[in-house]
Amino acid sequence: MYKNFFKRLFDFIIAFVGLLILSPIFIAVMIGLYFANDGKPFFFQERPGLNEKIFKIIKFKTMNDKKDSNGNLLPDADRLTSIGAFVRKTSLDEIPQLINVLKGDMAIIGPRPLLPQYLPLYDEVQKRRHEVRPGITGWAQVNGRNAISWAKKFELDVWYVDNLSLSTDIKVFLTTFKKVFKSEGISQDGQATMEMFNGNN
Repeated sequence: MYKNFFKRLFDFIIAFVGLLILSPIFIAVMIGLYFANDGKPFFFQERPGLNEKIFKIIKFKTMNDKKDSNGNLLPDADRLTSIGAFVRKTSLDEIPQLINVLKGDMAIIGPRPLLPQYLPLYDEVQKRRHEVRPGITGWAQVNGRNAISWAKKFELDVWYVDNLSLSTDIKVFLTTFKKVFKSEGISQDGQATMEMFNGNN
């Protein structure tokens, strides 16, 4: 009952109230990033959601679009702006995803939505992460975030799918605030976020 009805209801209520409460921060960050990113405060990207259905995720844009002499984007660490680093460290870049939650593309708690090009790289077990809506935060995020390996991240995602419950979601929700406060697991060593997933070989 929780998984099929109440979870979606709670997600909608939390996202709606959250946007109202966070609207002053939302506006302030949006203005700051507007000037830092040449008029582009938001980042839109296609991601696979429930049952691998593609949707466009909305985040604050923490990196600029600077390119090298060959026209290729510079590495993430070189494009991360000062305000962007602060927004990412405090997880404020996730706030616009509350809009995705209202639309039904995402949940508050669930496996993080990754890139569409990863879809053919998953094994049969890892694909099960798409049996639930992706989340703003999730079991893998409170157990290492970007500092753990891809294999461990997917293992935690599938564990969540098999153990989805109100008590699990409450635990993730409360632990997320602790992780954000301590700024734990934001990146892997030497990376601005996390290295690309290249399959299981």
